[in-house]
Amino acid sequence: MGPHRIPSEESHTHPWWKVMCLTGVDYFSTLGYQPGIAVLAAGTIAPLATIVLVALTLFGALPVYRYIARRSHRGEGSIAMLEHLLSRWGGKIFVLVLLGFAATDFLITMTLSAADATAHFIENPFVPSFFEGHNVAITLVFLALLAAIFLRGFTEAITVAVGLVAVYLALNVVVIADGLWHLATTPHVIVDWRHAMTAEHGSPWMIVAVALLVFPKLALGLSGFETGVAVMPQIDGSDDDPPDHPATRIAGARKLLTTSAVIMSVLLITSSLVCTILIPEDEFQPGGPANGRALAFLAHDYLGNGFGTVYDISTILILWFAGASAMAGLLNLVPRYLPRYGMAPDWGRAARPLVVVFILIAAGVTVYFGASVDAQGAAYATGVLVLMTSAAVAVTLSVRKRRRTVATVAFAAISIIFAYTTIANIIERPEGVQVAAFFIVAILIVSFASRINRSFELRSGEITFDDTAQRIIDAAAEFGQIHIVTHDPEERSLTEYHEKEIQQRAESHIPDAEQIIFLEVNVTDSSEFSTDLEIHGRYHEGGFRILWVDSAAVPNTIASALFAIRDWTDIVPNVYFEWSEANPLVNLLRFLFIGEGEVAAVTREVVRRAEPDMTKRPAVHVG
Repeated sequence: MGPHRIPSEESHTHPWWKVMCLTGVDYFSTLGYQPGIAVLAAGTIAPLATIVLVALTLFGALPVYRYIARRSHRGEGSIAMLEHLLSRWGGKIFVLVLLGFAATDFLITMTLSAADATAHFIENPFVPSFFEGHNVAITLVFLALLAAIFLRGFTEAITVAVGLVAVYLALNVVVIADGLWHLATTPHVIVDWRHAMTAEHGSPWMIVAVALLVFPKLALGLSGFETGVAVMPQIDGSDDDPPDHPATRIAGARKLLTTSAVIMSVLLITSSLVCTILIPEDEFQPGGPANGRALAFLAHDYLGNGFGTVYDISTILILWFAGASAMAGLLNLVPRYLPRYGMAPDWGRAARPLVVVFILIAAGVTVYFGASVDAQGAAYATGVLVLMTSAAVAVTLSVRKRRRTVATVAFAAISIIFAYTTIANIIERPEGVQVAAFFIVAILIVSFASRINRSFELRSGEITFDDTAQRIIDAAAEFGQIHIVTHDPEERSLTEYHEKEIQQRAESHIPDAEQIIFLEVNVTDSSEFSTDLEIHGRYHEGGFRILWVDSAAVPNTIASALFAIRDWTDIVPNVYFEWSEANPLVNLLRFLFIGEGEVAAVTREVVRRAEPDMTKRPAVHVG
């Protein structure tokens, strides 16, 4: 479900320019509110601050995401790159934090876009005055319609996106071109604007310095790059390209990113220029007719209410559809990571329950912010900037790993600029990081609660035996009983195996005539939740038969191996343990976080939950 889904081999892909329109409903739709927010944030120098922002877009964000497109052709994005670069628990917790910021980005995209669609709806002169003052209710209706689309099924969005983006961009070009014509025919307004800047900030050098300082407030104009990478699987490829490096698809994605960045850069600069100069500053204030809808204000004021209404309808549709794109991003992002980490409830894999959860959260955010576009700008910018900063850092680490010195220095500089922009934005409007912190804490709490709750699952994927393991198991099965003795893989001396066998035969009354198989589990990365198991066999000097396997958790792997042996031989095996002398609570925590601990008790619980029929349940013996 969703436009960002990874298509199967039978799914249709599309030319890169059509897929660009899918990202455009998010990226280009920011024109609906960006010019007004720029004026509120930077005042008369908004066009100059926008130029700085565009420079960061073209020479910072664009190179970063062009690199990510080459390394992330399945649409994994920058988060996946960091996941590969940072391993184990540290990497996964970092990913969870980034998911919190990503959730902030996507959810605020939904609520901010719906709120701005409401502003365009209410301010239209043909809309009855009855709707004034009901922004929250109308925004909630837009969100409910969005939920209805996804609950019914959202399987193909590109055709709709192409039409919406084409019409919307064409209307914006008309409005901006008309504004530029007014600037050209009434040059005194430009002179007045320049005098206002000089009077407010002094010398031209001071104006440039202030523009450099305030441009982080305009960071909303940087949105859309992460989505541009996420939709890569939708882009046409070539059958001749190798699966691990689809050059045609990568080239298409880079064209998508470059073209959309250039188009948006031109529109950002020109829209900021005409809106700043032609619209009185008072009109941008909260409650003013240009607040959150500066270009729409110009469309009505200069081109008439008829054209302005057409512009409003187009803007409302693309803003609403931007929420659909964001919802699709969430529906692909959350199931991609959390279930794999064991950090999502079982229903977290299903789209419809997630839609309900996300819409309820979005409704809460809308009520909290009063459906205000300005109030949500900080949270949106924070989510976007943190993701871009992490992307720049991921690319820097990647090129450094490949020993590309010049590229490392260049991307490190971009990372520093993005970090500065993020920090400046947070200091200026800390409410953005407060909203992100809420999502981060919520994700961490839910994730770890789910991980703990699911810790007693089998947690294994495909289970296979090598040839030696099969021979060992088949030989033991000839006696009618299979006896598995667990053994610490760090104690592999002949004496250890000999003493362990004598002890278990005596304590558990295993007949001397029946074979014993030692089972050893090597913990690799305990932060992983589910892994495929390849069980190996070997013969130790002295005739000892040993099975060994690498996995993330000892007791779950033992339980999985027992069931696999049962299914292979049709014999219910017995497994033998020794009690640990450590504190039970400490052992439980060791199991949850490093995959070891009180193995016997946990294995018994995993086996009990996995097999309700006691006659088919492997027997757990503890000496």
